[in-house]
Amino acid sequence: MSRIAVTGASGFLGRHILAALASTDAEIVAHARTPRSDLDAAAPCRWCCFDLASAPDDAFVRLGCPDIVIHLAWQGLPNHMSEHHFNVELPVQYRFLRGLLESGVPRLVITGTCLEYGMQSGCLHEDLPARPTNPYGRAKDTLRKTLIRLATETQCEMRWLRVFYLYGPGQSESSLYTTFHAAVARGDRRFDLSPGDQIRDYLQVEDAAEAIVQVARAPDTPDLVNVCSGAPTTVRALVERWRAELGADIELNFGARDYPARAVCLLGRQQPAAPDPGPFRTRAERRLSGPALRPGAVTTSSGSRPAPR
Repeated sequence: MSRIAVTGASGFLGRHILAALASTDAEIVAHARTPRSDLDAAAPCRWCCFDLASAPDDAFVRLGCPDIVIHLAWQGLPNHMSEHHFNVELPVQYRFLRGLLESGVPRLVITGTCLEYGMQSGCLHEDLPARPTNPYGRAKDTLRKTLIRLATETQCEMRWLRVFYLYGPGQSESSLYTTFHAAVARGDRRFDLSPGDQIRDYLQVEDAAEAIVQVARAPDTPDLVNVCSGAPTTVRALVERWRAELGADIELNFGARDYPARAVCLLGRQQPAAPDPGPFRTRAERRLSGPALRPGAVTTSSGSRPAPR
């Protein structure tokens, strides 16, 4: 039985990672700044609590000397434009992860971001150069480049996962998913949005969590992986889909809001599916025989909101 530690386990993605791990035979150690007993139902786990900014030197031991660490923890989101990411969070992250590597962690799986690609348009492949244009993307890209050499020196299998636009239960109150579902629950008659023609690569958080767990546990995976659907989708189509799934009688008032900052609309193109992508398919893709998860999707935005309205 392997032991898997998840940092940032109480966050939006973290709680779904715990749920995905519950179906495995792994021993789970969940990290957060404070205990979250309300999440114990997601998966049987042991909680290990400390702040990354003051992480103990023996953090690896406190995490139970795990075989795999899935590192999600990152402060300052969802504001991608804050210099906090580069000036404050980056040094904190490097110190903590360097400590894990020097302590001998066998496999380290770290979530990056599609914003590392910057404002490139079209299908985003892992072999494209990173061109981040905001502090969050720059901080993540710098951290990845800095850790590569150290991971090689310590013989650690490091995997870097560039996560695209996720949505689902537990997302921040300001997110499009949460605000729309709250409006439906209140019985609102109308929901105001931007024109809705922004194109992004959206993925259900449950599918992303399952894919991340599969990548973390698979013996042979690429060092750099896009966690995405591979399907360009407009905001309009996404919200219309949610409305249909809920059977909600609510008017979608497109154009009532301005575009978020720098939320440009750029078309992407579909990447042909690999012959046998194996674990890199989401649950929905396995049902529908859709595109592989690993290849890139559509262009991203350097705006500060994760799901522009």
